[in-house]
Amino acid sequence: MTHFASYSITDKWPAKDPSVIQLYSYPTPNGVKASIMLEETGLPYEAHLVTLADADVKSSEFLSLNPNNKIPAIIDPNGPDGHPLGLFESGAILLYLAEKSGKFMGQTQSDGHRITQWLMFQMGGIGPMLGQLGFFHKFAGKEIEDPRPRERYLNEAKRLLNVVNNQLDGQEWIAGDYSIADIAIVPWLRGLDFYGARDIVGWDEYANLQSYLDRFLARPAVQRGLQIPSPG
Repeated sequence: MTHFASYSITDKWPAKDPSVIQLYSYPTPNGVKASIMLEETGLPYEAHLVTLADADVKSSEFLSLNPNNKIPAIIDPNGPDGHPLGLFESGAILLYLAEKSGKFMGQTQSDGHRITQWLMFQMGGIGPMLGQLGFFHKFAGKEIEDPRPRERYLNEAKRLLNVVNNQLDGQEWIAGDYSIADIAIVPWLRGLDFYGARDIVGWDEYANLQSYLDRFLARPAVQRGLQIPSPG
């Protein structure tokens, strides 16, 4: 009986070392949150490439870990109750890894709550809105003649970017010290380039966002995490 007997995901993506955290992911803005955090904390792990194809994310094996068929997901064989713990949702994974490592959640309880509010801001705002903007600007949504969906997400994206830009006045990171909130937010800012959407949101107008992205990308753990798992 392995550490992961209750998760058939290991039948499709076998663990080489079942004693370490298993990461199932793909390098999207959500996916790299987990790999960057694992690299930043130094927690031992191994990464498995889960493509966005139905054959992977909608497979019975992957659904055994994440019924919502989205990456990333993890299994920690050394869970907090002495049993393996499987988790999905990138924000939940960041919170868990922060608690496990004791890193990137600030120095006080108040710090932790402020960081959590910005993490929730990303999950409820930055991620969904920029993702929808990308859909309507780059992918199938661009074929829709009605301009209102695209305009709605474009306007909301600009509003949210302005919130982050203003919050960064006089500070390097979104909630004071570098934290899981930054690990959640900045990959989505970087994603604007992938979507070809920098010009339409007026990226050049957000000086604080530009330097924020540069600081983030300069971190060695971020540089490594952005490439894990390699899409080949």
